[in-house]
This record gives sequence, structure tokens and C-alpha cells, in this order.
Amino acid sequence: MTDASLLPGLPEAPYFAADAEGPVGARAHWVLASDGIKLRLVHWPLAGAKGTVLIFTGRTEYAEKYGRAAADLAARGYACVTLDWRGQGLSQRVAGDPALGHVGHFADYQRDVQALLGALPALGVTEPLFLVAHSMGGAIGLRALHDGLPVKACAFTAPMWGIRLSAAMEPLAWGISWLAGQIGHRESRAPGTKAETYVLWESFEANQLTHDRDMFDYMRRYAQNHPEALIGGPSMGWLLAGLRETFALAKMPSPDLPCVTFLGEEESIVSAERITARMARWPKGELVMVPDAYHEVMMEGPEIRTRAFDRCAALFDAQS
Repeated sequence: MTDASLLPGLPEAPYFAADAEGPVGARAHWVLASDGIKLRLVHWPLAGAKGTVLIFTGRTEYAEKYGRAAADLAARGYACVTLDWRGQGLSQRVAGDPALGHVGHFADYQRDVQALLGALPALGVTEPLFLVAHSMGGAIGLRALHDGLPVKACAFTAPMWGIRLSAAMEPLAWGISWLAGQIGHRESRAPGTKAETYVLWESFEANQLTHDRDMFDYMRRYAQNHPEALIGGPSMGWLLAGLRETFALAKMPSPDLPCVTFLGEEESIVSAERITARMARWPKGELVMVPDAYHEVMMEGPEIRTRAFDRCAALFDAQS
């Protein structure tokens, strides 16, 4: 394995292997975005890999949450790299309140994408590259594809191509988030959200992430062990930036790239309508509806996860 001391500009960062339950040999590094924000990158190398999957995580998430996913992909022949987005995980916070999910503009996340791509040569990753993106990472990923992300194929799970809001709530969300910015409250927490991260305040029985108790406990265990990596509800600034970005993405064409998107039939967090509309006009894309699944298809039970990762690997294998 490459020694961290031999990677110029990529000092070693913390990584909690016991909580991640990912492939052996993982290494974490600090990288800097172009605006100076310090980000944590995690690389799960694999000897003889067929390629490398870039994992774009969702809001509130952290690299270790995808340790099991990286192991599933390694079992199918793929190495993985991921990044804690600015303002979450172990990356540098961008709000005064470290528990607040905040970003000034969604374009800032593309700085993080560029920092990840800039680190790949030093990591010595195996090409070709592929993308797996979840929830907010799906919005970041779709924008990155339009900006030329150099991947051969992509997979999304419950991508945030729209935030699930009722017809009555959507104009209200636009209005109050815009007003909050005008009166200096961009870093106020969005109404109805909490400072504590979701898996700590919600019970397994009422959660809308996964039907699988073991996966829920896996997420909760990390949250209990590493509170410094956690964030709670989003800021008003994040809400307005997210609404603006998903509105802009909805007007853009689908990339000319092979794609599979997984959507749980019991999705309640992102807009299922935006996802089905996007995939209906993705010529090289396929929408896979997943019965008995909530928001976290990659965090559902073994049978659902196996089918999803098998489908991803088949797509990637066809492009290798």
C-alpha cells in the first residue's frame, strides 16, 4: 500500500476502520479545495481492480458510512474513493454552528469535486473511473457530469434532483429561505429540523432511511462514537441553495452516459417525480424501482443491496 508520507500535499487524516467495516488497507488524507477549505478524502484501494468508483455521499454523511458499500464494490472488483463534503463529516465547517448543515452556494461543492479529482494521480487510482452518488451527492454528481466529470458510467440512489415538498410547502420554502438571507439569517436552522443528527433522535421503527435494523444500528453506532463528524438539520442558506440548484438541474439535458438510478418505492425525502422525469429523458439511463425500500437503497437489507451492487457492477463492467 502507498505510504502517506510518499503522497506530496496529501497528509494523513483520521479514519475509523472499526466503525466503517470497509475493505482493509483504507487510507484517509487531507486535501484543500481551491478556496482553502480543508476536506477529508478516503481511498479504499484494491489490488487488481477493474476500475475505481467515486462515491458522492449525501447531506449529513461521512466516509465511514460507505465502508460496507466499498466492501460490496470491492467484492465485485472495484476500488473506491470518497470525500466528506465541506461542512460535514471530518471536513472543515463553513458555518459558525458546527452542527449546522450549511453551504453558501451549491457551486462550492464543485470545488470539493475538483479537489478530489486533483488528488487522484497522487493516490495512484486504477482507471477507468465510475460514479455512485446518493441523495445530495446525486445533485452534486449530476452537475459534475455536466462539468465534465471523467467517468465512464454512473449510478444514483435516491438522487436529490428535487426536494420533496408539498404543492403548498414549495413556494413557502422558497419564500422563507430567500427572506432569511435578506435579513441576515442564512445560518439559521430550517424550520422543523433539529441540531442532532437524524439516527440519534429518530427510532428505528419510525425512521425513513432503511428497513434493515442492522444497517440502522451501523449508522447509529458511528454517530454515537464520533459526534464530531455529525451535523443536524440544514440552514436556511442551504435550503435556498438546494432549491436553486435542483431547479437549474431540472432544466438541463441528461448526460450522454450510461446510467442506472435506484429509487425506493417508499421514498419520502427527495422528489420521486423529479427522478422519474429525469430518467424518462435519459437515453442511456435506466430507472430501477426498488420495492420495500426507503431512501437509503445502499443501506437496506442484504438482498436489496446485493441486487443493487450487482446491477452497478454489470453496468461498470460493460464499460471497462
